[in-house]
Amino acid sequence: MLENIDAVIFDLDGSLVDSMWMWGQIDVEYLGKFGISLPEGLQADIEGMSFSETAQYFKERFKLPDSIEKIKEDWNSMAWDKYSHEVPLKEGVEEFLDYCKERGIALGIATSNSRELVENVVSVHGLEGHFSCIMTGCDVAKGKPAPDIYLAVARKLHVRPERCLVFEDIIPGIMAGKAAGMKVCAVEDAYSIVQKEEKRAAADYYIEDFSDLSAEYRRKRIS
Repeated sequence: MLENIDAVIFDLDGSLVDSMWMWGQIDVEYLGKFGISLPEGLQADIEGMSFSETAQYFKERFKLPDSIEKIKEDWNSMAWDKYSHEVPLKEGVEEFLDYCKERGIALGIATSNSRELVENVVSVHGLEGHFSCIMTGCDVAKGKPAPDIYLAVARKLHVRPERCLVFEDIIPGIMAGKAAGMKVCAVEDAYSIVQKEEKRAAADYYIEDFSDLSAEYRRKRIS
């Protein structure tokens, strides 16, 4: 999988960390403050949107009185503690990151989440020294499935798109990586398990988590 690859770029939620369950819970709690029930299919409607795009969508769809910035501040506040104490890394991630670092492969994050939250996640898990670039959907013109964010990370890492490998857990993210001209590995996640076969077909590779990759690269170290 890493043959002819100079950079590995990770989506955050559902790919690098096991957090997709959390956002559905936050949406219920947040809309509940306005007396609004969570509509069926909301998570699918906002898949791939940047943090700012999602806030704009919520404001317009639910006629919220708060500003876009206030909506994002509230979400950051609600998510902060959960990311700090309840959200683990995907199985095998740390060992895989170490292996990439040993091989001189550049590492980046391309997320639709807010910068405050992604930097908190990286800090909580002690991964500051691994990633040379963290880019959010708010840093580019269009969110996933547009390729903007992945192309921006590749430029920042000074790596050609075809030499990049992307890890993604949802279809819009997989589409974004492929549209950028990159290899894409789909990551299994409970949130998107119903799309398992669709994800397999759309991506170049598919993994349940990173433990199998870590075991493979551990064997390579030994040999």
